[in-house]
Amino acid sequence: MRILIPLDFSNNSKKALEYALGLFQDTQNSFVLSHVIEMVYDFASQTAIAIDGMHSSAKKHLAELVRSYESPHATFETEILEGTPSIQLARLALEKKVDLIIMGTHGISGLKKVLVGSTAVNVLKESSTPVMLVPEEASLSSVRKITLGIELANHEEQMIEKVATWSKLWDMDLQLIHVSKSDSFVEKLSMLGLEKYLQEKLGYLPKIHSQTSSDVIQGLQEFLKKHPDTMLAMCHSQRSLWDQFFAKGKSFEMAYQTHNPLLVML
Repeated sequence: MRILIPLDFSNNSKKALEYALGLFQDTQNSFVLSHVIEMVYDFASQTAIAIDGMHSSAKKHLAELVRSYESPHATFETEILEGTPSIQLARLALEKKVDLIIMGTHGISGLKKVLVGSTAVNVLKESSTPVMLVPEEASLSSVRKITLGIELANHEEQMIEKVATWSKLWDMDLQLIHVSKSDSFVEKLSMLGLEKYLQEKLGYLPKIHSQTSSDVIQGLQEFLKKHPDTMLAMCHSQRSLWDQFFAKGKSFEMAYQTHNPLLVML
């Protein structure tokens, strides 16, 4: 498996690298460590001098990281790119045929900032590769479960299978969370049907959380606050859900306070 790790050499980007190595420590994998140089100068001479210096610095830092995290289960390759980070990282993921991008997020409360405008959210918009976001404040040693948020839509069938595969690979318990606006009879029938499907498809029945809330985002937020030991998995095809995320703007930035890792399936 090939994993892309974007690095800006901050402590949190290194934390994401360490988390990635831990997740895949029992299998042989290839890690692409990438740093993107983004610069704007008025004069070409200043640009050339500055970029040359940044290339040298990035090359040195990447070499040090490779030496520091050398492992019999991991091979490393490094890439230094120039341009808009989100676009360059999405292109690199396609060129290298990576299976997953794992990157750190910055901000006072991790995911609250990443979902309202940053390099990470732009990577989500540009990438066709699954992306895992690791919040700066996440207590990663306590994450033992992976919870898939579902809307009970047709496109989620493949996502359930993919997340079930990830959960086995990472030795995490698989769970599902469905947030509905009302606890109606139709919702109850749908949940019973989901239980039967999961038992037949997976051969076991993951724990299913059903939560009632007038706002899906608020419902997920409440669930994650009660379950700091889980990673949240979502499907990028859940357009209505993502529209709610991005439509929240600054009010959502202030409200979203979870520290859970986020896996976005594409």
